Amino acid sequence: MTRGARPGARGIMGRSPNTRLGGQLMDARLIAALNDEELEKLFVDNAHPPVRDPEIWAALTHPDNIHRTRGIAAGVHQRTAHVLRNRKAEREQFQQECHARGAVGKREWFETRAEYEDWKRRAGNFHQTVQRAISELTRMVRDANRAQGDRGVGAQRETLRKLALAVQRHQAAHAKAGGIAEQADYELWRMLDTLGVPVGEDQALVPLRTMLDIYWTDVAPVTDSEAGRAEAERSMRTAPAGQSGRYAGAPAARHVHNTKDLA
Repeated sequence: MTRGARPGARGIMGRSPNTRLGGQLMDARLIAALNDEELEKLFVDNAHPPVRDPEIWAALTHPDNIHRTRGIAAGVHQRTAHVLRNRKAEREQFQQECHARGAVGKREWFETRAEYEDWKRRAGNFHQTVQRAISELTRMVRDANRAQGDRGVGAQRETLRKLALAVQRHQAAHAKAGGIAEQADYELWRMLDTLGVPVGEDQALVPLRTMLDIYWTDVAPVTDSEAGRAEAERSMRTAPAGQSGRYAGAPAARHVHNTKDLA
């Protein structure tokens, strides 16, 4: 393996990492245009944090490039591991041959030992540097995926909030009008009590109606009319079989200005 030590801090094709390529700083778009050999050289030059160019590393880990960078890094890591294993096997074989030659062979073995141990140390350090860089890239990918998932969950929760508010307004409007609710209305309103969203560290499921009461709506003073509507809503929710007893059956006849108190 010729890559016993980590290469110096010079950039791709002999340029310094801070050099402008084509009059432009090395950015994510330019890095995306590099071939695999050039990208690998740039990764190797910036794998070790103390000598890393922040702008180049940011471009290497840009969402458009990070998966390719990680693949290149994995290839470097695999090749390094392969070379380390092969050199170790060759060294062990060489040791057996030297010992078989007696004193002369043993002397040759000890004379080459320091060179091999130095190479092994430098190659091992490089291997570990690449491994740490891969771990860093993997963590960045995982964090990005988690953030994207959180944004998706947030968007879904906002959509669910708007839908729950619409159902709540529908129920409030029906209670205010005082009409006879259909079975489909009760089934719709019951969704506010049966469906929920996870909240808190333990991700406990909280019903949508509770979310509306506590988290999703502003608190305002309750008027007498609003209190009456709330009571009507509670009556609708607690009716057996999802139907309010108050509105069940045929409505009773009433006479306007009935002086005889006829119902």
